[in-house]
Amino acid sequence: MANSANNRSGPDHALWLVIVGLAAWAVPGAGHFLIRERKRGVILFVCITALFCTGLYIGSIGVVNRVASWPWFLAQIFFSPAVGILSKLTQNGQFPTYGRPCDIGQIYTGIAGLLNLLCILSSVYMAYCGRGELIGAEEDESA
Repeated sequence: MANSANNRSGPDHALWLVIVGLAAWAVPGAGHFLIRERKRGVILFVCITALFCTGLYIGSIGVVNRVASWPWFLAQIFFSPAVGILSKLTQNGQFPTYGRPCDIGQIYTGIAGLLNLLCILSSVYMAYCGRGELIGAEEDESA
């Protein structure tokens, strides 16, 4: 009688929530895409990725450095696990950054990471509540 959208306490539903959260962290917007909020997922991907890439463009790849600027790295890592790979590349100091461009690049990339954290929480919450029950109900008819 109860379908998977109404059964919110089973282990299958918990596994689904973990999958949605990890997908949302791996690729911005992917969590929303998985729960059939495709328009929202594409918009989030474009906006958050553009913000992160703009930060890299302004400050260079050197703004992602977990050793020299670890407080910013804590915010940046929420963008994607790819930030960890970028940090490994910049760890040896081949990409020096100085002054205001470094600061602005760190701010942009940090905000992109924290914005993706909000989107991760949003996608997991929407998956927990049942996609389309609270937000995006208009997309149910088009799927």
